[in-house]
Amino acid sequence: MVLVGVSGSGKSTWAARHFAANQIVSSDALRATVGLHERDQRASKDAFAVLDQIVDARLRRGLTTVVDSTGLEAERRSAWLAMARRRDRPAHLVVLDVQEREARSRNKARGNPVPSKIVTAQLRSLAGASDALVAEGYDAVHHLTGDEPAVVVPPRFLTAPQSARAQTEAPVPLRFTLHLGRFEFPGKGPQLADNLKRLARLAEEAGFHGLSVMDHVVQIPSVGPEWEDMPESTTVLGFLAAATDHLRVGALVNGVTHRTLPQLGKQVATLDVLSGGRAFCGLGLAWNQREHELYGWDFPPVAERYDRLEDALELFPLLWGPGSPRFEGRTVTVAEAVCYPRPIQERIPIIVGGSGEQRTLRLAARHADGCNLFGDPQVIARKVGVLHRHCEAEGRDPGAVTVTQLSEAAVIDAGGERYADVAGTIDEQVGRYRELADAGVQEVFVALHEDGTGEQVERFACVIDAFR
Repeated sequence: MVLVGVSGSGKSTWAARHFAANQIVSSDALRATVGLHERDQRASKDAFAVLDQIVDARLRRGLTTVVDSTGLEAERRSAWLAMARRRDRPAHLVVLDVQEREARSRNKARGNPVPSKIVTAQLRSLAGASDALVAEGYDAVHHLTGDEPAVVVPPRFLTAPQSARAQTEAPVPLRFTLHLGRFEFPGKGPQLADNLKRLARLAEEAGFHGLSVMDHVVQIPSVGPEWEDMPESTTVLGFLAAATDHLRVGALVNGVTHRTLPQLGKQVATLDVLSGGRAFCGLGLAWNQREHELYGWDFPPVAERYDRLEDALELFPLLWGPGSPRFEGRTVTVAEAVCYPRPIQERIPIIVGGSGEQRTLRLAARHADGCNLFGDPQVIARKVGVLHRHCEAEGRDPGAVTVTQLSEAAVIDAGGERYADVAGTIDEQVGRYRELADAGVQEVFVALHEDGTGEQVERFACVIDAFR
């Protein structure tokens, strides 16, 4: 968001009223950082060089960014727009329209006012640029007097209202599994059991289809610091199975390098027995070399991990099935595929995690009961098309492979604080998930911004109800 207006138009005041301080990148503040004070024009070149670096870095991370300068130079506006487009981010102009007298009065009241002749030049530039702004290519140009509030809607929710109406008028089904990826709950380890039990029971009451956890032994960088609590997955899943009556339970996804393949198959079979036939098995290559080093696991090249994944996909149905056949795989030989007790389910569902179009989705089409994809609806729709083509090549019904998606969410009240770009109202979340359903998703693994209280689980119940 680029602010446009003359000195004294109220840009900084408006920005500070509606945005957090770290979201605002101010040319005046940077002049004071690299020069003598905010009006040190000799420091402008260096100040804008730093400003551009900050803006580009924030856009790269998808962070809301407000550029607080006069915004009157067409070349600078063009450069900021190019940054946004390069990072595939929306870009808006916000023009502060105030009367000349008011702007000059505010400017004079400053401790270090901008010279009157410069304000005159700014007013002339603004008048000349007003018509041209619309044609510059920004997503929108907003004219404000300085009193209007700002409501920043994350890109994922821009079309959500229409999609939510579509779900009301012509509902489609969608299943939801609560994904637990963080365990930083009040009381830490001593209260982990109580917190997990509460969340599991609330998830069942809210209408979730299942519960899933990550198969990691240290927290992953994209979620939190390494020193966060990360309990071992199979132990947690056994506990969650005992705490619930109906929810499916499983890891998304089990790393094929974290255990021997027969051992992993045995653990999943045991979970199925103890849960009364509610287990599912996520499988993936494993990628976190750091935890392999910490726990003494081998971390072979990607090609070998793909071979191990395919071995698992072929071995597990034998291990869980009748008899004790010999298995000759690419990376493992099992003299007798022995597993007692047998799973309760005739076939424990296997979900392959990953979106690789050439091999991962082909393996899912050949062997699995589901695949887990990442991305927005447009990306998902393309991946689903690839999956279906692989199914046809393998002679399999595309409907035999359930399409799932993993994403974060937080439910807020209308008008509530958007503390993350996944935070939206119930209607916005309904619209967002309807768009995923239209793209071919049949089940969503939802990582809620959950603090252990269960509030987010309860709030999400309304979203689930919209898809029953």
